[in-house]
Amino acid sequence: MSIPMQRITVIPGDGIGPEVIEPALALLQVLGLGLEFDVLDNVNVNTYLHEGNALSQADLDHLRNSDATLLGAIGDPRVSETAYVRTVLSRLRLEFDLYVNYRPTHLWHDRLSPLRDPARRGIDCVIVRENTEGLYSGIGGSMRAASPEEFAVDLDVSTHRGVSRVLDFAFSVARRSVCMVDKANAVRHGGQLWQRCWREAIERYPHVETSHLYVDAAAMKLVSDPTAFDVIVTNNSYGDILSDLTAALAGGLGMAPSANLNSDTAYGLFEPVHGSAPDIAGTGTANPLGAILSTALMVEHLGHADEAGAIRRAVVAAVEAGRVTPDLGGSLSTAQTGAAVMAELR
Repeated sequence: MSIPMQRITVIPGDGIGPEVIEPALALLQVLGLGLEFDVLDNVNVNTYLHEGNALSQADLDHLRNSDATLLGAIGDPRVSETAYVRTVLSRLRLEFDLYVNYRPTHLWHDRLSPLRDPARRGIDCVIVRENTEGLYSGIGGSMRAASPEEFAVDLDVSTHRGVSRVLDFAFSVARRSVCMVDKANAVRHGGQLWQRCWREAIERYPHVETSHLYVDAAAMKLVSDPTAFDVIVTNNSYGDILSDLTAALAGGLGMAPSANLNSDTAYGLFEPVHGSAPDIAGTGTANPLGAILSTALMVEHLGHADEAGAIRRAVVAAVEAGRVTPDLGGSLSTAQTGAAVMAELR
């Protein structure tokens, strides 16, 4: 059965974003999937500084007319406040109700692990992070700014609908087990809601092995034996922290892909998680593998599982050969690393 023409909106963004997106797009072209690309190279900090908004209504219309979005990075040191990032990333997550942040972590080569025990290095798990609620909902405020009496409040928001649907997604992608992570012993009200939704989810999925950990215990367990986990599901802030930890256990943020998903609409926003890395932007040393692996997630989501597997095998071959950027122990540039993966793909 043939898949109809699919349109991808590409936002290269800031810093190293355009540098890592370029080899990722080159790979997609080689795969010959017949994808259409709509590149929005105006969604960046320059537009924000000039117009006060980096993402226009016309840009959102482009996104709505596409099947998925591939994003490079958002962020620039010229903008110290968080408003710029929120007007792009947070707005996209809310506009398209991308309630799942899906962060798979796989150790692509044993030498990339920082763990001493070889038997426990083989991390292969997924962080499923609630993506639209929690502490990152933006609800709160402050008073008496810049004074000794200043105080600030950020609300940690959880809803039954939001928690239940992200738990359902976690169970839907589990291969063997789901571990729910919270801090219900200290965060009473939201913790009780997560616990109640968790018990209800367990009843819906009796065939899946389940466990529960408080977030501090989960962090310790990930460092001591990450092989114990299959799927971890948690709230927005804990998921943000734990997913960076899992990335560090598999070679660093430069290797880490992610997807922001709505399983009801099937729309997805795919991005490497390393950020714009302004300190190395323009040096040609940025690791493109996170962006390349994010494209693998995207094409798999769009129904091209064989091609996604081919991309991952090409990444493995390049990493095993040491044809990578300096952060992974190699000596290649961003473009050369992309070419190395391309050569393995061909």
